Amino acid sequence: MTRFREGDQVCVLALGKGGHVRIPHYIRTQTGEVVEYGGTYLNPEDLAVGNTGGKAVDLYRVAFAQTALWPDEAHAAHDRLIIEIYDHWLAPSKDRSNAS
Repeated sequence: MTRFREGDQVCVLALGKGGHVRIPHYIRTQTGEVVEYGGTYLNPEDLAVGNTGGKAVDLYRVAFAQTALWPDEAHAAHDRLIIEIYDHWLAPSKDRSNAS
């Protein structure tokens, strides 16, 4: 069973990890909405350093309003960025009003 479902509000953690990570700095600490479960895969952060025996991790596609990410730029209200994020980078959002 996955930790998050479509429609759940999640916050991207700022884990302070160096090296090969797939989470851009501009997305860390932001709140988004899970739009799709993407499957379970070996952690690419481990694979990048040759660790192929690590635990498989759930992957989610998470949507963020571009107006929230880049408030000083002009974006249509409906424009979203959708990015794939592994479970260990996510926490339930304190604002659970849209969670199913």
